Order: sequence, then C-alpha cells, then structure tokens
Amino acid sequence: MDSAATSFSSSTPSPVDYIVLLILRPIAAISFVFVFIALGWLLAWKLVLVHVPLVQEIFGLRKKPAKFKPQTRRISRYYNSINTRNSSAPGSGYPPVLVQCCHSSSIAIIKPNYSRVAISHLWSSLEPPSNRIRLLCSTFSQAMAPPAQSSRNPSPSQPSGKGEVSDLRSQLRQLAGSRAPGVDDAKRELFKKVISYMTIGIDVSSLFGEMVMCSVTPDIVLKKMCYLYVGNYAKVNPDLALLTINFLQRDCKDQDPMIRGLALRSLSSLRVANLVEYLVGPLGSGLKDNNAYVRTVAVMGALKLYHISASTCLDADFPAVLKHLMLNDSESQVVANCLSALQEIWNSESSTSEEAAREKEGLISKPFIYYLLNRLREFNEWGQCLVLELVAKYVPSDTNENFDIMNLLEDRLQHANGAVVLATIKVFLQLTLSMADVHQEVYERIKAPLLTLVSSGSPEQSYAVLSHLHLLVMRAPYLFTSDYKHFYCQYNEPSYVKKLKLEMLTAVANESNTYEIVTELCEYAANVYVAIARESIRAVGKIALQQYDVNAIVDRLLQFLEMEKDYVTAEALVLVKDLLRKYPQWSHDCIAVVGNISSKNVQEPKAKAALIWMLGEYAQDMDDAPYILESLAENWEDDAPEVRLHLLTAIMKCFFRRPPETQKALGIALAAGLSDFHQDVHDRALFYYRLLQYDVSSAERVVNPPKQAVSVFADTQSNEIKDRIFDEFNSLSIVYQKPSYMFTDKDHRGPFEFSDEIDNLTVGVESEHVVAATSVDANETSDLLLSTSEKEETRAMVANGSDYTAPFYDSSTPALPSQGQSELAITGLLGTADPGPQASTAIDDLLMGLDLTAPPAPASAPPPLKLNARAALDAGSFQRTWRELPVAISQECELGSQGAAALTSPQALLHHMQGNSIQCIASGGQSPNFKFFFFAQKAYEPSVFLVECKINTSTTKAQLNIKAEDQSTSHEFLALFQSALSRFGLS
Repeated sequence: MDSAATSFSSSTPSPVDYIVLLILRPIAAISFVFVFIALGWLLAWKLVLVHVPLVQEIFGLRKKPAKFKPQTRRISRYYNSINTRNSSAPGSGYPPVLVQCCHSSSIAIIKPNYSRVAISHLWSSLEPPSNRIRLLCSTFSQAMAPPAQSSRNPSPSQPSGKGEVSDLRSQLRQLAGSRAPGVDDAKRELFKKVISYMTIGIDVSSLFGEMVMCSVTPDIVLKKMCYLYVGNYAKVNPDLALLTINFLQRDCKDQDPMIRGLALRSLSSLRVANLVEYLVGPLGSGLKDNNAYVRTVAVMGALKLYHISASTCLDADFPAVLKHLMLNDSESQVVANCLSALQEIWNSESSTSEEAAREKEGLISKPFIYYLLNRLREFNEWGQCLVLELVAKYVPSDTNENFDIMNLLEDRLQHANGAVVLATIKVFLQLTLSMADVHQEVYERIKAPLLTLVSSGSPEQSYAVLSHLHLLVMRAPYLFTSDYKHFYCQYNEPSYVKKLKLEMLTAVANESNTYEIVTELCEYAANVYVAIARESIRAVGKIALQQYDVNAIVDRLLQFLEMEKDYVTAEALVLVKDLLRKYPQWSHDCIAVVGNISSKNVQEPKAKAALIWMLGEYAQDMDDAPYILESLAENWEDDAPEVRLHLLTAIMKCFFRRPPETQKALGIALAAGLSDFHQDVHDRALFYYRLLQYDVSSAERVVNPPKQAVSVFADTQSNEIKDRIFDEFNSLSIVYQKPSYMFTDKDHRGPFEFSDEIDNLTVGVESEHVVAATSVDANETSDLLLSTSEKEETRAMVANGSDYTAPFYDSSTPALPSQGQSELAITGLLGTADPGPQASTAIDDLLMGLDLTAPPAPASAPPPLKLNARAALDAGSFQRTWRELPVAISQECELGSQGAAALTSPQALLHHMQGNSIQCIASGGQSPNFKFFFFAQKAYEPSVFLVECKINTSTTKAQLNIKAEDQSTSHEFLALFQSALSRFGLS
C-alpha cells in the first residue's frame, strides 16, 4: 500500500510540468508553424513573386529604364558634344584657342573622355590670365552656336529619291556575279526592298537587268521574288520582257520541279503578244513533264496562250493534248485544270467550229460524266465544284440513273465546304425537276445541311447560303414552317443577314406559328438599328396581310402607333392603310387610334400619304378630318408631290361626305393644285376641277366609287423571273435576287453601254473628254438666258395647250354666284360642252367658296430657268438617277451645217455646252456618229436634268432624250438646250 502511494505521488505532475505542457509546448508549436510559413513565403518571394510584374508594381521593385534627359543648357550641350567626338589627331574636338593655349603652355591634351575636373586643372594651369580670358571667350562662342542638324537616314520603304534606286542598282551589280558565302541572304534583303518599293508604287523598272542577273541562283525564295518583279513590269514595258526570256526558258529546264513550274507560270503570265513564239516550246514540254505540279501549271498556261493568241494555241494542237491529259492523267488537279481550260476554249470556239461544238457536247456525255463521278473524291473542293457544275447539265436517260447519281453524291451533302454542298444541291434539284414527289423529298433532305451551314462559318458565308435557302423557302414555304426558329436574328449578326431572315420569317408564317413569329418580330421593333426596326414592322404587316386570323396582329400594329418613335409610327401608318384596304371591318378600331395622331408629327411622305388616305376614306368616322385636311392644304408647298396627290383625292372624298365643312379646304386645294409646278399634281387638280364643273354626281362616282376589299397585293417579281433565278442556282443571281442578264448584259447595265459603232467611250471625271466645271460670273450668264418671247413660248408648252386659269378663292366673300355666271364660267372652261342647268346648280351649291365670277387671278408665272454653272455629279449618281427617272421628252432637232462641220471631236462640243452651264458626264464615238450624256442643275434647287444626245454629222440631226426630276420645267430646259446646241459652230 505504501509503495503504491509512493508511486502515485511521484507520478503527480509538478507545477513546472504544467507550465511546460500548457505554455511552452503550444508556443513552440505555434512558433514552428509561423517559421515554416515564413520560410515558405520567403522562398516564394525570392523564387516567384519577385518576378511577377504586378508584385513589382505594387512594391516598387520594377526598375524603370533611365530616360534621357534633354540638354537644355548650351554649356552642357557643348561639353557633351566634346565627350562624343572621336578623332585620331591629338587635340581634335577641342576649341582652337584651347588647343593653342595647351600647346603654348606645354600641357598634354586630354583625350575626349575628359571630365569637368580635368577642365578645371587645365584652367588653373593656363598662365597668364589673358590666356584664360581668350579660352573663356572662345569656349562660350562655340557653346552658344546652334547645334548642327543631324541627317536622318530615309526609311527603307520610303526612299528619298532616285538615289535610293541608284544605290540598289550598284548593290545588285556587286552581288550579281558573286558566289561568296552569305550572298543569297544579302540578295534576299535587296530583293525585299525592291518588292516593297514596287508595292507602294515606286517605279523600280530601271533595275530590270540587275534583277534578272541576280536571279541566277538555286534559292527558290529569290526566284519567286524575281518572278513577281518580272511579271509586274513585263505588262507595262513589253520591251523589258525580252530580257527575261533566256533565264525563264533556262529555269523551265531546271532539275527542281518547283522552279520549273514557277518559271513556266511566270513565262505564260507575261501576256506579251510578241513573245508567243517563245511560249509554245516550254508549254509543250510542261504538258509532258513527269511532275504533276509542272503539268498543272502548263495546263493553265495553255489557256493563257489561247487568250493571247488563239490561233497559236490551236495550231499547236494544245486542246487535243489537254483532252488526252484529262482522260488519262493520274493527278486529279491536272484533270480539273484540263476540264476548266477545255470548257473555256470550246465555249469560245463552238460558235465558229463544228468540231469544238461536238467536243463541247461530249463533255456532258454519259461515259465522261461517270468517269468524273467515280474520281470525284480525288478532287479538291474547287475541282469538285467544277465537276458538279458539269453534272448538273447532264440529262439522265431514266429515273434509275437519276437515283444512281443521287446515291453517289449523297455524302457530298455532309461536306464541310459550303460551295460543294450548294453544288450538290443544285444537281439534286435539277435531276428531280420532272418528279414532283421526289423533288419535295429532296427539299426535306437538303434542309438540314443548309441550316447547318447557316449557323457555322463567317457572316459572309452564312449570307451566301442563306440567300439560297431564301430562294427555296419562297418556292416551298410550307416545308420550312417547323424550322422557323432557325431564322430568328442573333444579336451579333450583320444587318444584311438579319434583313434576309426577316423575309424568310414572313414567308414561313402560318396559322400554327404566327403568334410566336409576330412576338419575336415585335421585339426587333425596338432595335437600335433603325433599318432593322423598320423591316421588322413591315414583316409584321406582311404576315397580317397573308393570314386570316389577324386579331392579335392588329393589336400589335396599333401598339406601334402609340410608340414615341417617328420611324415606328411612320411604318405602322403605312401598314394600317394596307390592312384597312384588305380588312375594312377593322376600320373602327384602327381609326380610333389613328385619329389621335397629329399630322405635324408625321414627316415621312409615305406615312403622311397613308394618314391622308385614311382621313379621306373614313372622313365620316373622324370628327376632325375636314379641319386636319384644311390645315394640310394651307401648308401646300411644305409637302412632297406624292403627298399633294393624296391630299387632293382625300379632300374630294371628304367633300362628298361632309360638304359644308370641307368646302374651304377644297377651294384652297384646287387653287393650289392648278398653280402647282409639278405636272402630275397640276393635271389631277385640273381633272377634279373640270369634273366638278361638269357634274358633281359623276365626279363622286369617279373619285369615290364603291370599293371592294383587296385580296392579293401585286408581287414585285414575275414568276418567269423567279424561275430564271432558280435555274441559276449556286451563282451570283441568287445573292442579287435577279437573273444574270440583268447585271451582265449591256442593256441592263445603265446608260453607259453604247452601240457597237461607238468604241472609244470615256466615262467619269478621269476622262479626257470631260471638261472640269469653271466659275462663271453672274454677268457672264446673262446671254445664256432665253429671250422674253422664248420664255412665253416655253410657258405655253408647259401648260400643255390647256386654256384655263386657276380659280380665285376668297374666303371673305360667301355670296353665291348666279346661275348665269356659273354657266358662263363653265362654258369658258369646257368649250362647247353644255353641262345643263342641273350641273350649274350643283356646282353653285357645292363650290360655294369658289368665286368663279370674279376676275380670275392669273397663275403666277414660273421664274425663268437658270442653271448652275458649277453643277457636279459623279458617274454613279448619274447612272442611278438615269435608271429611276422616266423619259420626259424625246425629240429630234437640227444641229446645223456649221455645227456639224465644227464637230470633229467630242471635245469641241463639251467646251461649248459647258459655257452654257451644261456639263458632260460621258462622251464617245467617231465621225459621223457621236454620243453624249449631259447633265445640268437648277441654279437654286438640287433638281437635275439628264440628257442623252446622239448626233449624226452627216445628216446634221441630233436625237435628244431628256429626263428631269422636275418634269414641269423639262420643256423649258429643252428650249435652253436647243438654243445652246444651235449656237455651236457659229463663233
């Protein structure tokens, strides 16, 4: 028991143990942990963190490069200039006085690396003090002198002048015959300089001989640069191309096939007719070469030879050699090049040679087509497109052959290249045109590959594929109704892709997906890009016009009218007008919203015209319609001619429904319309005025007859044009959405495509026949104006021979005219017509505000036509305007014998017409046939006149076709033009 007690007492921990256990051990453990962490951070700092730029920036450890401090003091600049001088002669670089003093005092000259301490020692050693004064004066005089301008070496890409080219010539001559090691590297640098100068437009053709001499090297890089140089200057200087014949022919026989091919390509690219004889031999050897690359180049060289000299190519029998290669060569690229070359050659020769026509037909024969199809996978993408284009022209003998070809080309629909897929689709569509059921299945089959191509690739590629898909959607929209979500616009797509997708969404809309599509289109109406917002609203309207259940769509369109964006309101007004023409039953809901729109907030002509149409058509449902029309009539001159035409008709309709309220507006509109300078507005106002004078009830039947709802709106393209576009699948016609003849034939390329006898046409401001506009003072143009009699005759021509005067409207005279006076006024306006008493009474009652008895106020005479002597118009704007405007006047006039004798060249007439403020945009022809395109501009308006003038000097006749933006002054301009033309050759 005692021993156990003793052992228990000895095992009891002492206070020291408690201190060690509870204090020292935790402290040691914590210290160990902190030391370990600190060591880790130290290692991380030394090895990693100190090299991190961000850490260096935070802790200021980054060493900033020492910046050069500019010397702003003249003494400092002087000392630094002395430090940098290097000279072998003792004392050079020091001031003369300092050197002289040092020599006289037998002091050693300090080397250029001296410091200011050395200068101080030198200063203290100079005795007597007069030497010090002379040294000080000399030092300050040189220190205060302005620093010499440092000469900058010109940039290699910007030579200072002919000296750079001369230096290159001398360096090239030194390296021409050298075989020292490293000479090829030096040549490369010189060749790079020459190519860079040539690229930026500097003439380095004087180095032609040196470049040819330096090309004698096995270095293929030098060969390529030399061939590039030779090919560039051989076209401009054919004489220099003779220097290249020897070394190119020598390279065509080189052991390296790459050099042989490059030399042959350069030789055939010279395109100089005098060197054709030197090209035949290398081409014949190239076509028989063992290397496929050389044969490939030789095939295209034969085609180039055909374009240079067709007779030489045919005499050498190259087409037969190409045909043999096409049928027997093992290299697919050679076969593809042969096919392309032979197609071009035989297409050109088929019109004159029966043999070429037979060979051309043989290209689409069954054996040859199957030969190409069996080797199709060997071709690259370009070759496959070429073969598939040829297969699309092949007509199989039966349906089994159709399916065989389609099964063979099935995997081409999964090709990664979009051009191959489109070419394959064209083959499928052409083969199944006569099989309606199979044709529809083809649409289903090609839909997935096209949608995949649209979602992948660049925006340009997507647009090209989407254009073809757009054509298919327009032909069979019901097949794509379930895929409408693929045509939703993405936020990052270009505007031209979005616009095309909006058209496709409009086409695929039907009863099952209209709600989703319209909801998506309404989101686009808030697009930041205004053009897309407009297109989306138009798309909603088109969907509404082609659907039967339009309840939700009408509500969306009415919501657009309430938006506070001018362009949204404008587009919505146009669509609501079309909607009411097709669905008159919606007039109550639409007019309730349209009545709240102020005409002052609508500025676009089409939208304003639509609003005016609704005001006239539904005047009985809109309380303020007569007063709105009256305010618009009072601001007659502020609106465009299109708006004025609609305003006249709308006021007439409103007048028949609410005569008392519209009487004042009708008087204002008719008076303004009869004095309007625009011919269409004037004619319509005169027509309405005479209708009302003849018989009011007849006028109502003409202006406001019972109307039926419009069922179908006219399409912009005929079915014939759409079929023509479909036949040109996989071409630019799909992208342009027009047949190829519209942008390739000369009859559809604008006014600058002339007849065959005119072969020296010049167009644009660069033309030597186009005379620059010169300044003409106001006093110099006085003799160009018409005389008073001529002005009166011109105004009579503008009036079209109608004997009328505008009615005088006086709102302050409400008295009704008598019946006799009305009959007298009507008889004066209508000649022998006898309207009868009923018509006279009706016109008196309805035209209460038109005072026909008062002396009619003569219509304000239009001001004499003055032309802008400094008118300017570029060729593109002229061509666009010429296409848009109709021919206002087509007339033949007399040039005169003196004018015909003076017209020896177009230049003489151009100067004469420019003196009459009529400019020429294009001219051409040779005696006796000349053709000109003139333009002129009003002096104070942007309105222009365009003239096509054909002159035959043998008959002294000139055929004029005049187009004018303001056709009311076209006859006046004709008189001006004829007057100027008649004076040609008199002075």
